[in-house]
Amino acid sequence: MESKVSEGGLNVTLTIRLLMHGKEVGSIIGKKGETVKKMREESGARINISEGNCPERIVTITGPTDAIFKAFAMIAYKFEEDIINSMSNSTATSKPPVTLRLVVPASQCGSLIGKGGSKIKEIRESTGAQVQVAGDMLPNSTERAVTISGTPDAIIQCVKQICVVMLEVQSVAVGSPPKGATIPYRPKPASTPVIFAGGQAYTIQGQYAIPHPDLTKLHQLAMQQTPFPPLGQTTPAFPGEKLPLHSSDEAQNLMGQSPGLDASPPASTHELTIPNDLIGCIIGRQGTKINEIRQMSGAQIKIANATEGSSERQITITGTPANISLAQYLINASSVAPGPYVRSMFTA
Repeated sequence: MESKVSEGGLNVTLTIRLLMHGKEVGSIIGKKGETVKKMREESGARINISEGNCPERIVTITGPTDAIFKAFAMIAYKFEEDIINSMSNSTATSKPPVTLRLVVPASQCGSLIGKGGSKIKEIRESTGAQVQVAGDMLPNSTERAVTISGTPDAIIQCVKQICVVMLEVQSVAVGSPPKGATIPYRPKPASTPVIFAGGQAYTIQGQYAIPHPDLTKLHQLAMQQTPFPPLGQTTPAFPGEKLPLHSSDEAQNLMGQSPGLDASPPASTHELTIPNDLIGCIIGRQGTKINEIRQMSGAQIKIANATEGSSERQITITGTPANISLAQYLINASSVAPGPYVRSMFTA
């Protein structure tokens, strides 16, 4: 959140950043961008939405205070409308609150919380909104998420009070030594689906399958290192001639899935036994590697805890035969030298 106060302090220009999920962003944009266009025109605020294939997006609202609060009100009431519409198709009897997340520099969060939590308590009581300041900073940034929940009116009043606190902090900071530049939070792109066809790897982007040479090499390496035969017809038999994709049905067929739920292959379970000294290569730093394997294969993968006196760990893979086969390939490729060390046991 930034501010620029003109001479005399009569006009204040604010920038407020919101963190939203993809579905929330879609609601704000509207069909062919009509909703966000209307919000811009009626509020007079500039509303920008970060681009990229990310699960989260940053919505930046900039303008004079009146314009900012009008835009904020329109967003809050739009979210309430979405909640009401979703309730018409559910059995829920109580309406959940509207929830928005601000992105605020961590250096300003102390003033927002106040001594012993006094300021945030005051804001909660005077507006009726729930306010929570995240304890941890957002990844790779010096910003925190501030979650506000309640009725649209309560949320609007809450945001006004938060803005007042931020402006007070910045006016006091004028002339003071800088505390260091704020590193803004930038959401990371989502992992794209991966398929294998004719020995090649592809990533799905929209309605097209794009060749991915790096993943192709990984797949080929994994196939060379797999020490056990395929589990029946578990190697994904994706027809390469279906590229590019022209319909959702073709996309599902290409990925080894049928449009009809009843036709999908039954889930199976496959167990691997891995030496303890190789398990770290498969898990990766803070679980990054095993999470990649889960996303790429679509399989559920559980790693058993180490057993005292045992030099091996058990990995359980659950999914369709194609999911299991791909997970096996990727696990073997992640191992240093899995060859004769990996023992597998298949159970239906």
